[in-house]
Amino acid sequence: MGPLVGMTVIEMAGIGPTPLCGMLLSDLGAKVISIQKRSTPDTSQVEIHERGKTSVALNLKSDEGLAVALSLIESADALIEGFRPGVMERLGLGPDVCLARNPRLVYGRMTGWGQTGPMAHAAGHDINYIALTGALHAIGPKDGKPVPPLNLVGDNGGGALYLAFGLVCGLLETKHSGKGQVIDVSMVDGTVSLMTLVYSMMQLGLWQDERGSNLFDGGAPFYDTYETKDGKHISLGSIEPQFYAELVRLSGVDESLMANQYDISRWPDMKAGLTEVFKQKTRDEWDEIMFGKDVCYAPVLSMTEAPDHPHNQARGTFIEVNGLTQPGPAPKYSRTKAATPPPLKPKGSDTDEVLRALGHSQSEIDALRSKGVLT
Repeated sequence: MGPLVGMTVIEMAGIGPTPLCGMLLSDLGAKVISIQKRSTPDTSQVEIHERGKTSVALNLKSDEGLAVALSLIESADALIEGFRPGVMERLGLGPDVCLARNPRLVYGRMTGWGQTGPMAHAAGHDINYIALTGALHAIGPKDGKPVPPLNLVGDNGGGALYLAFGLVCGLLETKHSGKGQVIDVSMVDGTVSLMTLVYSMMQLGLWQDERGSNLFDGGAPFYDTYETKDGKHISLGSIEPQFYAELVRLSGVDESLMANQYDISRWPDMKAGLTEVFKQKTRDEWDEIMFGKDVCYAPVLSMTEAPDHPHNQARGTFIEVNGLTQPGPAPKYSRTKAATPPPLKPKGSDTDEVLRALGHSQSEIDALRSKGVLT
């Protein structure tokens, strides 16, 4: 099930977006073997992004543990890791070693700053990486400070998705060349790439380098969120004239106030008018008026509410496995559909099975465990 069936990816387990990338690949059919530092006795410490993976717990500081890891890498299509530059080399699993053992290996490396540059070895997190790109500066209210957009932009968008994209592109190239290569994924680079449209608009004089003053950043009255009578919120994205006209009609706001949609000098008054109008009804009442209309409208749902929305339910956007509600596999394919992920299992629970597949007997596995090679 899934378009990546037949692909084997070794994931060096860690924090950050690498596990999410592994989940994306696993959801779409790849066999992802996650090499963990240690096993866990139950699923209580297992995160959703570990679903569907084959999990092996190895002590990579031992010669035997390193040998097992290299045996797995020898037959894999790809490897992904998210450590600081130099960590994999110190473990004895750097690109030179792995590509010598497996010349077709696509070796995906993801860091915040990248493998090179003056900040390459500095510690950091999503908020720091997107701060360097202009993205964080652009997000937040006009008269307030920059607001971190969860960890969606750096970790997940600029990191996990670009690693998955780069990895699949690398695998396609390998089919033609027969050679592997190293992919250097930087969350800074990925975030800047995501901002292509905004940087383009700035070059064209269509974007001010000031928060809350532009088309997509809450500056425009027709592209913003508004509080409703019950303290909840709705969202608008009525950019095009025909959608804007429908917004004016359905909201009942004063038409003369909303004239000349793109006259920026009028935006504060337009926003004040819409703010007053939307506070006159509850979110559900506005939903009845706006839902399904060509306004570019949606209610702002909480994470608790989102799984129950009829649209999300109809598409299977969220799924439930063993009573745990979680995001479903994405995207959706017409022919090679992704399977429903299996229930979560303890980390390291596949160690024996994987070693048997490598040719180890149970007595050899038991001996490795007694020596602390299998953790």
